[in-house]
Amino acid sequence: MKSLENFARNLRRLRNERKLSQEELGFQVGMHRTSINNLESRRHSPSLKNMARIAEALGVKVDDLIQDPE
Repeated sequence: MKSLENFARNLRRLRNERKLSQEELGFQVGMHRTSINNLESRRHSPSLKNMARIAEALGVKVDDLIQDPE
């Protein structure tokens, strides 16, 4: 699924650009570090609720998380 791959890449890129650890981002959105790791490595798909929380914490729109990173 292409959108899940895009989400994982964008999540990692945006998190790193903001110099946040997985643990720091997880704390901001109410998720455990391992959940963030599972999202970034495509082991799990995010719920819409978590996707919205992550987008807000990173200061982007949900669209920015699922668009093609190229």
